[in-house]
Amino acid sequence: MSSRIIIDGNAIYEVDEECLRKKKEKEQEEAHEKQQEKHKNKT
Repeated sequence: MSSRIIIDGNAIYEVDEECLRKKKEKEQEEAHEKQQEKHKNKT
């Protein structure tokens, strides 16, 4: 598991790199689907 530690003042955060990657991929898929839908509606 790959993670990143972020220290912000007195707060410490652990960021899960795999989770971020999956979230980004999902957002890109949704944006692509919206773009395809717009293209379909224009034709």
